[in-house]
This record gives sequence, C-alpha cells and structure tokens, in this order.
Amino acid sequence: MMVQRGLGWSVAIIIFSCLALALPAAAAGAESPTAIPSVIPIPPEAQPSANFSAEAATNAYMALIPPEAKARSDAYFEGGYWLRLWDILYGAAVALVLLNLRWSAAMRNLSERITRFKPLQTILYWTQYVVVTFILGFPLGVYDDYFREHKYGLATQTFGPWMTDQLKDMGIGLVLGAIITVILFGVVRRLQRSWWIWGSVVTVLFIIFVSLIAPVYLVPIFNKVTLLNDPKITDPILSMARANGIPAGDVYQIDASKQTTRMSANVSGFGHTMRITLNDNLLRRGSPEEIESVMGHEMGHYVLDHVYGGILFFGVVFVVGFALLRWALDWSLRRWGEKWQIRGIGDTAVLPLVVLMASIFFFVLTPVLNTYIRTIEHEADIFGLNASRQPDGFAQAAIHLGEYRKMSPGPIEEWIFYDHPSGRRRIHDSMTWKAENLKLMSSPAPH
Repeated sequence: MMVQRGLGWSVAIIIFSCLALALPAAAAGAESPTAIPSVIPIPPEAQPSANFSAEAATNAYMALIPPEAKARSDAYFEGGYWLRLWDILYGAAVALVLLNLRWSAAMRNLSERITRFKPLQTILYWTQYVVVTFILGFPLGVYDDYFREHKYGLATQTFGPWMTDQLKDMGIGLVLGAIITVILFGVVRRLQRSWWIWGSVVTVLFIIFVSLIAPVYLVPIFNKVTLLNDPKITDPILSMARANGIPAGDVYQIDASKQTTRMSANVSGFGHTMRITLNDNLLRRGSPEEIESVMGHEMGHYVLDHVYGGILFFGVVFVVGFALLRWALDWSLRRWGEKWQIRGIGDTAVLPLVVLMASIFFFVLTPVLNTYIRTIEHEADIFGLNASRQPDGFAQAAIHLGEYRKMSPGPIEEWIFYDHPSGRRRIHDSMTWKAENLKLMSSPAPH
C-alpha cells in the first residue's frame, strides 16, 4: 500500500510493520536472461541422497540466480539504505518549514477562525496538514514509489492509476488520522501530567482497531478480493490450517498484479475478520510447493501469536517513545515555542514537531525494531517448514524474494537493515531442515 509522506505515513509504517507480518515472496517481471526464472528447479545437490549437505544444497540454489539479477537486486536494496536517510532528512526539512515559516500556526489560526469546537479545530488542522505535507512530500514520493519501482521492474501501474491510489491513500489518512489526532489531543489537554502514558495506550488500541478493519474495509479500496476456488491450491492450504488450529474455511485472492510484480500472502485480521489471502502473482508464478511453504510461514505468525506479541512489544516501544516525546517537546517549546507561535503541547500547531521527533525516534531504533521483527520472521520460517514440509518450496520462495532483496548481506548490514532473515539464511535453514529430516527418515525405527 502506498502512503503519503507525513504522519499518515508514520502511522502506516508502524501498523503494517507490527501487524501485517507477511512474507513477500517475489517479483514477477517478464522472463529474460537477467531475470530470476519463474520455475526454479531443485538442483542435483539439493536432491535427497546419502551424502546430502545443507551447505552444498544452499550454494547450489544460490547458483541458480543469474549474476545480472543478483547485481540488480543488490543495487535496488542497497539504494534503499540511502532512501531511508533521505526520507528522514526530507521529512525533517518539511517539518522545519512548517514550523519556522509559521505555516503550522497559520493553519491552526484558520481552524480557530472557522469554529470554536476543539475537536473540529483538530480535524480542520489535520486536513490542512495532510494536504500540505502531501504536496511538499510528493517529489520524493513520486521518485521513491513510482519511478524507482518502475526502473527496477517492480511496479505495473501507469501514472494515472498510481496517482489514484495515492489519493485514495490520502483519503484514508485523512479519516483515520482525524480519529487518532482528535483522541490524542483530547488526552493531552485533559491529562497534562500523564498524557504520555495514556497516549501510548490509545495508540496501541488504535493499531488494533486498524488491523481489525483492514482486511475487510481497507484492502478492498485498493484491490479486488475474491474467493479462491481452485481445490488444487485451497485444499492443501485449508488442510494445513485445520491441522494447526486455524479457524479458516476459505482462502482469498487479491489482484495485486495491477500495482506490483511482487508475490505475497498473509493471514490477517482478528476473529471474524481473519482471512487467509494470496496475491495473484504468487498464484501465477509460485509452484504448489512454494505456495504451501509461504502459507505455512504466514500461519506461523497466527499460531505463534506474533500479532499479540507485536502489540505488546510495540506497546513498550510507544511508552518509551511517548516518555521521550514529553521531555523533548517541553525542552523544544521552551526554547523555540514563542518563535513558532506554539502555545503548548495541546496546541495542534505542535504536530509537525511531534512528527519530526517520532521520525527520529523510530529511525534511531531501526536496528532494534528490525531485530525483533527479523526474530519472529525466523520463528515463522521454522514453523512453516514444519507445517508445510516443503523445504524446496521455501528455498524457491527465498530466491524469488531475491529479485528485490539482497541475498547475502554482511552481519552488520543484516542487523541494521533487514526486517526478515536474508535469502541465503532462509535457504540454508530450509536445507538444514531437509538434512535433519532425511536423517530421521533413514534412521531405523526403535523397537
């Protein structure tokens, strides 16, 4: 999902990083000598044998990636490191423009001239803020999300449909952002000493709310979601779901190919909104074994309660973040509040400063957040291997993922930038699982 720069972007990053713990598996570009093939064979070294070696099998799978494709994905992924830095610097520049030119104070003044009702003033300010930051952030956004994605063959939309999705996204940001900003500013104004504690609680509850409604109400705004009626695909998936206690009676597909070439799947939602979903790129390009392995991974997130664990983890992060935010806002407003014409923490004109500080906080915390997410992704990987029993399918998925992710990063590089295990590590894990299970199958049964 493409989201505008500004607070809506920050909220979306937090929500979907914590809760939409999906395994994106591949880019499905046109076949060429420089592309990773859709059909990935099992190399001889990965075939069952008495001398099976996980290391040799891993190296054989890695050798299936054309050198040109590897160079292309490495360039794409490494370029993303710089984009993260430019995103934070560009966002900081936008926030400082709004503060130092007193545009934020002017937007607050306009809201106050229109109405005296505080919640409505907040909504009017938020609307102005979203529009202004969307316009100011558009140059970097259009390069990052449109031109660069097309350059690397990962996007399928022409500019018109892409822009339509951006406007839809801005509309969602307007509505959801208005809800959370009204509530948070209400908390700040009424609980001036303990607002940072209750603010973190409200944020967590809001994330749960969004994750609950997203599969049914938000995803269909961008894509068509339909029941998948192919028993060859659905029967193994539903069988695996039943075997692992997942209450799903249907499998859904989504027409993601209208926007992207990447393959993905997820088990999302809570209660009656819980859905197993595959995108059409995965259905078109993934082997049956690959699809089962990917779905086993996604079911691992559900069975291992990663959503609830993520809520707890990010709840602690938010409490720490709000505590630091309280201190940073007090210090900043004492020093520059009069210059920016901001009256206090409960003044809506403070929002650009809040966004700037939150962006810095999460940027600094990148290695910590990525390590946590990477850890639970690894847990889901192992669960998926045990549930699907498709190690070669999982290796195929890891190679497809390598169309837009660097397969073999260095240890520090992986620690800082990777929110999933690297492709090589995933292939090695799957081949290790295969080696150990070959040993089990070849061991004599106990008497």
